[in-house]
Amino acid sequence: MADIPPQPERAPSSSTSNGKKKQRWLWLAVVVALAGGGYWWWHARQQAAPEAGRPGAGAPRGPGGAGGPGGFQAATPVRVSPARAEDMKVYLKALGTVTAYNTATVRSKVDGELQKIFFQEGQLVKAGDLLVQIDPRPYQVALAQAQGTLEQNRAQLDNARRDLERYQTLYAQDSIARQQVDTQVALVRQYEGTLKTNQAAVDNARLQLDYTRVAAPISGRLGLRQVDLGNLVRSSDTNGLVIITQTQPISLLFTIAEGDLPDVLTQLRAGKTLAVQAYDRADVRHLADGVLTTVDNQIDTTTGTVKLKARFENKDESLFPNQFVNARMHVRTLAGATVIPAGAVQRGTPGTFVYVVNDDNTVSLRVIKLGPSDGERVSVQEGLKPGDRIVVEGVDRLRDGAQVQVVTGSEAVPEAAGSQLQRGAGQGTRRRGNGRAAP
Repeated sequence: MADIPPQPERAPSSSTSNGKKKQRWLWLAVVVALAGGGYWWWHARQQAAPEAGRPGAGAPRGPGGAGGPGGFQAATPVRVSPARAEDMKVYLKALGTVTAYNTATVRSKVDGELQKIFFQEGQLVKAGDLLVQIDPRPYQVALAQAQGTLEQNRAQLDNARRDLERYQTLYAQDSIARQQVDTQVALVRQYEGTLKTNQAAVDNARLQLDYTRVAAPISGRLGLRQVDLGNLVRSSDTNGLVIITQTQPISLLFTIAEGDLPDVLTQLRAGKTLAVQAYDRADVRHLADGVLTTVDNQIDTTTGTVKLKARFENKDESLFPNQFVNARMHVRTLAGATVIPAGAVQRGTPGTFVYVVNDDNTVSLRVIKLGPSDGERVSVQEGLKPGDRIVVEGVDRLRDGAQVQVVTGSEAVPEAAGSQLQRGAGQGTRRRGNGRAAP
């Protein structure tokens, strides 16, 4: 075969070279765009982080806001309440249990069949009211026997006395010996002693017969009966027939800390009567009013508390035995105390403080010293004076020196977004107006 001459190499075309250059520039532009976008996003995040931690960061800004002239922050809406000079009653609060003033378990004192029941369960009875009747016939027979023996011995005594009178007459006439008279005197005394024994037997039989009619020993309310009609009851039965609880008046037992005892004793030794109020389990509804009657004679070393007892007339029977209640005892009254709402008090690193609204509608953090409280109000011993305007709503977004707008009427105060923890200079965790710690 003939040799094929080699073909000369072809040079790359200009169109192919231009296409590759365009692809390289396109990828370079994409990389630069991504890098620029990432840098812009990172820079925006770095500037937004400090702003998020400052009070009122989420608040709208007006013309003087960020990017506007002046650069001031919009005023935070708050609701205020003035500190007042008032007389405030100081109460000691404690948990208590209502107890019956007296409790009696009615039992039969004799054995026998239960014939009649004269009461209804839950009925109010007075002392001496007839409750049940036990079969009286065996005791009537025993009484008749005792009375018969008594009459027999009484006749013997009468005969012995008449014989004694005759013997004494004959002895005066020197017709009989002295010994016969003395013997008759001894016989008379013997019959007299026997007669007393017989009389006691009659009284005992009559008493046993009376015991067949069971009466209420105290006034009060009856519980559920323990024995049904027709059953045999015995004096040794432990359950008894029915239980009576005296509820008018009624008692309340409660405890206070030993540190509060001096205030109570000071008032009692001065001859004052301390009023006690009873509230329901939720400590919302007022049930009854009473007075303190006594203080226990020793302190419980395990709990450091002392027991107190109050008396309630309980005319409407609003208190029930073994009922759990909250007791409030009025120990003294603070005259002209500086009083603020308890919800305005904040707690943090500076201690106990409030925000006071100044005349220029800025707020100042004011450290205060608290006194006694009655639940909704608290007295202030130091740091405030009557007339100071205290922030009671909207404290979540405040810091010392912040600009505020006082909200009046029924207009709602917006809460801070996310309930962010606000910190001022040297300020730690604060509490909101409802008394709970901010997250």
